[in-house]
Amino acid sequence: MMDVSIWRGDGTFGQFESFKVPAQESQTILDVVAWVQQNQDPTLTYRYACRVGMCGSCAMMVNGVPRWTCRTHVKKVLVNNNLEVGPLRNLPVIKDLATDMDPFFDKWVAAEGVHHPTKTRDAPIEPILPTNAGRVEASSGIECINCSVCYAACDTVANNPDYLGPAALQRAWTVYNDSKDANKQAVLDAVSGVGGCHNCHSQGSCTVHCPNGLNPMNAIAGLKRVTAMSFFKNGK
Repeated sequence: MMDVSIWRGDGTFGQFESFKVPAQESQTILDVVAWVQQNQDPTLTYRYACRVGMCGSCAMMVNGVPRWTCRTHVKKVLVNNNLEVGPLRNLPVIKDLATDMDPFFDKWVAAEGVHHPTKTRDAPIEPILPTNAGRVEASSGIECINCSVCYAACDTVANNPDYLGPAALQRAWTVYNDSKDANKQAVLDAVSGVGGCHNCHSQGSCTVHCPNGLNPMNAIAGLKRVTAMSFFKNGK
């Protein structure tokens, strides 16, 4: 049996509760949480969908580290037969292990991480070579599935509520490098203000913990570079 501590509560009050969970072969953290909900406490609230690392909705803090629980095997994180599972850091807690993702997605929009079209739907599709330099930069971040692991890992987010965060800034870098986007200045304006890319301390936790192996820190460095160039060139 394993000793598992799971966070119980909401955004105003909560504490860790202990459960005894049987150890099994090839057991994931999500398996452990599901077992507790199915066998010991049906009121335990958590979020999951695909179970195979495609949706990111099962992200939680495991022994203080943000992870996809569906792809984190118990044997890799078990410490002295103990596990601690909590809700993602830096986000409001709705109940138990389920967090409110609205602040995360609001910042994604605030960073102008939306496409500004150059053509109408009636225009012919413009071919773009995958070897195009901008396309290579844009493609490096498109595998982000908005799981918020990088957001939970970021100490700058923890200390600065206005900071847009690594996922939103990586998305902004993707849009900026997309040759089909018509308003790159809107992106630069959005990420150079209060809470923008220059708040990043380049600690790299976002890159270290990204389950998809992406490099948000590199994207943020790119935004720092182009916003600085824009400032000296255009005065903004």
